[in-house]
Amino acid sequence: MKLIGFFLVLVCIAIAWFLGYRARPRAESARKINVPRDYLIGLNFLLNEETDKAVDVFIKMLEVDSDTVETHLAVGKLFRRRGEVDRAIRIHQNLIARPQLEKIYREQSLYELGQDYLSAGVLDRAERIFLELANAKPHSAQALKTLIDIYQQEKDWDKAVHAAIKYESVAKVNMQPVIAHYYCELGETALNRKQYDMAFDYFEKALHADKSCVRASLLQAKVLMEQDEHKKALPYLKKIKDQNPRYLSESIELLASCYEKLGEEDKLVYYLKQLLEEHPRVPVVLILAERIRKRKGDKVAANFVADYVRRYPSLRGLYIFVNIYISNAEGRAREDLHILQNLMKNLLATKPDYQCSSCGFSGKTLHWQCPGCKQWSTMMPVHGLQEETA
Repeated sequence: MKLIGFFLVLVCIAIAWFLGYRARPRAESARKINVPRDYLIGLNFLLNEETDKAVDVFIKMLEVDSDTVETHLAVGKLFRRRGEVDRAIRIHQNLIARPQLEKIYREQSLYELGQDYLSAGVLDRAERIFLELANAKPHSAQALKTLIDIYQQEKDWDKAVHAAIKYESVAKVNMQPVIAHYYCELGETALNRKQYDMAFDYFEKALHADKSCVRASLLQAKVLMEQDEHKKALPYLKKIKDQNPRYLSESIELLASCYEKLGEEDKLVYYLKQLLEEHPRVPVVLILAERIRKRKGDKVAANFVADYVRRYPSLRGLYIFVNIYISNAEGRAREDLHILQNLMKNLLATKPDYQCSSCGFSGKTLHWQCPGCKQWSTMMPVHGLQEETA
């Protein structure tokens, strides 16, 4: 790494000397060429591994004008990419400090300085720079996009909403599904503080931004359930199958809880049977199997699950079947089923429950923002045979 840095600064000083030499009048260049003293000083610093001082020499040698500013910017980027952010900052600050620098180059230098601070994790300084650039036309879209990233890192969801709305207008892209999640984040904070009315309003705003926001519907149901309004919560949970049926599994246990609190088990079974025909999902089978088992016994429940697994093969479905069937097995059959049960349990422990449709990140927990690619609403529950290959 030190050797790379040596040659990088050496090249910079060589470029500075060349550009300075090229800019001389012809009459002067016709004279005997003398190596500039600063060039020799810079080389001496490099040989003594004093790279910072060599950078200072480079900055001093290379006069900033329309011919050389791109060189400064390129060198600054190189330092940043190599992780030498302090040196990149010095070069970009030197550019901005030049009063004669054209506006377009000043804004470009400011943008690069903002990226330097971002790389260094100095988010407050980066934010100030990108707020200034948000109103500078050539950089406004990228500056706003970067501000959104900063606010997401800081979990400043109010600012994220405002930046996203402005970015949507400037870049002509649809940010409403993302804005819906920002409102959900704000609503969850209010919900955790038991500020139910405020939380519900935020979730309403989320659905206004994106009517297919499953997260908002789930959270509205939770607000009502925490206030023992289970009957009112049901419609919010039931509409998830129309918003995005892939997330049905997130609502099933809440649905069952609501019906149980209301003492309406028959209605639950009726609804789940209808739901299973439209959207076959293992969580629906699990809850139905438990109800059938209580009412009609293990054998009927096992037959119900076996029928489902034949139609929609899945490791999780088979695991439910074995768990029910094993209670009535005896002798060698019971021992074999125990072996199979443990094998499937261990296999399921290694399989993800959720996977990102964008980058492939997988895990056992639902993240509304993928930890891998940082996209929203791309983490999906894994269903069917996909669970065995994910």
